[in-house]
Amino acid sequence: MQALLKFSRGVDWLNTQVGKYVIWLILASTVISGVNAVVRKVFNTSSNAFLEVQWYLFAASFLLAAGYTLLQGEHVKVDVIASRLSKRKQIWIDIFGFACFLTPMSAAVLWMGIPFFWQAFQTGEMSSNAGGLIRWPVYLMMPLGFGLLLLQGWSELIKRIAFLQGLIDDPTAKKVEKTAEEDLAEAIRNLAQASKGPSKKNNA
Repeated sequence: MQALLKFSRGVDWLNTQVGKYVIWLILASTVISGVNAVVRKVFNTSSNAFLEVQWYLFAASFLLAAGYTLLQGEHVKVDVIASRLSKRKQIWIDIFGFACFLTPMSAAVLWMGIPFFWQAFQTGEMSSNAGGLIRWPVYLMMPLGFGLLLLQGWSELIKRIAFLQGLIDDPTAKKVEKTAEEDLAEAIRNLAQASKGPSKKNNA
């Protein structure tokens, strides 16, 4: 079990790092969307590539962050019944869900998604829209995203079994720490302050 817990900590670290950086894709998508809107209004022109790259970035952020979202316990749950049960019964429900639903669903997507991506990669499939982008990068997000989700599901399964054995604290308890959104906001503030620093010195 200690080896499995070590594996679980490794998966948690991986998805935490992914979550910290994937959120920048949301910012990039927003900036591109704003630039595209300005160009369309001011110059009366646009490109399908600008539109599709927004979709690609959104798909990447949604899929790659699925494992991180599970780690943070932020996936939607309907706890009308489970919330009335004891903690151990809730844990058993989670174990059943991870083993019987999340694992086979993620495995099925990987089984179908990897050949789907590989075929597009080999053929160089392009968007059917004029001026569109190559398709395999966005297809790659499916196996990557569900691969990370599957690993995180196994990590959560291990932690819940360890909890039932009295080896760790409650893995469902919310940890008080900065979210990926707060990290992003702090990084933007730091970049803004760094960009102001040289100008102040030059003025002096």
